[in-house]
Amino acid sequence: MAVVGAREMADARRHHLAALAYEIEARGLSWRLAGPGESVLHVANPVTRRQVMVVAMPTGDGWFYLWAGGGMGDVTQPARAADQIARMLG
Repeated sequence: MAVVGAREMADARRHHLAALAYEIEARGLSWRLAGPGESVLHVANPVTRRQVMVVAMPTGDGWFYLWAGGGMGDVTQPARAADQIARMLG
């Protein structure tokens, strides 16, 4: 049972990161999935060379994107999270 739950959680995490990656790319930033099981989204600004790693984590209230510097965004609003990341990397 725990293995199935872990697989479902990993699939959900990749799904949320893929949604964010789509929005990240639309803002001219580059990205790649990294880490074990593609569990981390690496985002970079090709102009400024600034970069950040983003994770998607479940909480009691749903899932959230988290990144360095206290960044946080609801996975139901990937465009808003991408805007925040783009500003930070700009």
